[in-house]
Amino acid sequence: MTVLRIALAQLNPTVGDLDGNLAKLLDAYERAEQAGCDIVAFPELSITGYPPEDLVLKPGFVTDNRAILDKFAAATGECAAFVGFVDADRDLYNAAAVCARGGVAGTYRKRLLPNYAVFDEQRYFTPGTENDPLELYEIGGVKVGVSICEDIWSPFGPLATQSAGGAELNININGSPYHWEKDTGRERMVATRAEDAHSAIVYVNQVGGQDELVFDGGSFVVDDDGQLLARAPQFVEDVMIVDVPIPPVYRGRLLDPRGKRTDAVLPIVPITTAPRTRDGVVESPVAEPLDRHRELYDALVLGTRDYLRKNGFSDVVIGLSGGIDSTLVACVAADALGPEHVHGVSMPSRYSSDHSKSDAQLLAENLGIGLRTISIEPAFQAYLDMLAPSFEGREPGLTYENIQSRCRGQLLMALSNEMGWMVLTTGNKSELAVGYFTIYGDSVGGYAVIKDVLKLEVYELCRYVNRAAGRDVIPPNVITKPPSAELRPDQRDDQSLPPYEVLDPILELYVEHDRTAQEIVELGHDEDIVRRITRLVDIAEYKRRQSPPGVRVSAKAFGKDRRMPITHGYRG
Repeated sequence: MTVLRIALAQLNPTVGDLDGNLAKLLDAYERAEQAGCDIVAFPELSITGYPPEDLVLKPGFVTDNRAILDKFAAATGECAAFVGFVDADRDLYNAAAVCARGGVAGTYRKRLLPNYAVFDEQRYFTPGTENDPLELYEIGGVKVGVSICEDIWSPFGPLATQSAGGAELNININGSPYHWEKDTGRERMVATRAEDAHSAIVYVNQVGGQDELVFDGGSFVVDDDGQLLARAPQFVEDVMIVDVPIPPVYRGRLLDPRGKRTDAVLPIVPITTAPRTRDGVVESPVAEPLDRHRELYDALVLGTRDYLRKNGFSDVVIGLSGGIDSTLVACVAADALGPEHVHGVSMPSRYSSDHSKSDAQLLAENLGIGLRTISIEPAFQAYLDMLAPSFEGREPGLTYENIQSRCRGQLLMALSNEMGWMVLTTGNKSELAVGYFTIYGDSVGGYAVIKDVLKLEVYELCRYVNRAAGRDVIPPNVITKPPSAELRPDQRDDQSLPPYEVLDPILELYVEHDRTAQEIVELGHDEDIVRRITRLVDIAEYKRRQSPPGVRVSAKAFGKDRRMPITHGYRG
């Protein structure tokens, strides 16, 4: 039985940083070459970073991307490299180059272009077609096919054609964004494809944050029976080296109960006729899957770290209220950047409770972050005095609450401007959904860490932080006290909203599952509450459009995923 040594280069590229990405590719390639690998596989569009979006509309960018590919190819030796890049003739293509011995041996163009959820590849790329005939590559005496991300999700896609045409191994390169528990679905799907094709599959995925997207890595290899051979860890860069056995596939395909293959044999591009000579075998690593809360928390940390690092920020400033949301954001920021780079600001008003101030102080001490106190009272009173003639005869109400929130937003932005610290916004998905935030107030900032995390999940993540630390990093009072914006006397969230135990399931159905209000009522939820909540979601769309980007962790987040018109009359 032939055994190929394969490196899965799970890298964290930066979109548009062509020289930086090249350096990462060359470093990983050298590690694979030194390890005696026959193949090294890199993620989808690893030259440009994924997704490059409108950068590919710049002809100069496409030309430069090709020049970087040629530089990489010139540095290759015996180890064959599968690397993603933007190919071009009259059109643009999401492509993979097969490089070896100082040049490009062949090119594959992605055939199935996703255009749903966060994907809009059909805006930029043309699919590979019959005019781009499929080829196999002989590497180490094994016939190898290549596919790109979406190509493998269809049971009738390129993988099936390559298998029928003689492929014994498929290299699938990916830029597959993370959402909760997506990794298990990927592995299940790829295992099915491998079993159907009687072909081992190498699945390599990008890792890192790109704007709102997080890529979790989790690259893996399955054998021709769909059995897991190796798995790389999530949320970290890794060059995983695996010895992959390639048994004869003829008999299995001949006896396949779905019928004898009749497809034509595909042309073969020769690269190497036998595996490279090397001593011993490598033990296939199998990283343990993360539990739900560890996975979600690590995604928030990575997304936050990369957004700041890749945009040139080293420090952040957070308004610490002593509440559950700002507490979780501070924990994520401290883990992402180091506590010395996190600056908390307590901004009490006449309505701030003593426990909120003390909770913020204790959290700062437990995390080792700085905390300064700047009262908003002088600014708030100045606004009241300025507006008194215009507001004469009116009872204090929501406007006065929003003024306080905007005072805090102005203070945070002033510190940001002066110190070069990015403001991290602390609103969660539940609040964002129903508009329970002040535009130009607590919504100001550069990045919204938990904008895709529902309130109940915020509580669970805070409990996870304490469990993981083995101590109360987060003061227990923060978790147990009723949530409040503290913008009026004795204020609580449940005075303005249904309890989160009622609110969050409705939001999940309406926002993430696209159920209509009537459908949600038919599922057993109170009609008055449903109608009220869905109306709040609808009318808050204009506010959400002006909120900062943040980490996407659900299957449908506000922003790239959910694109509702601001102006519409449908109430379902």
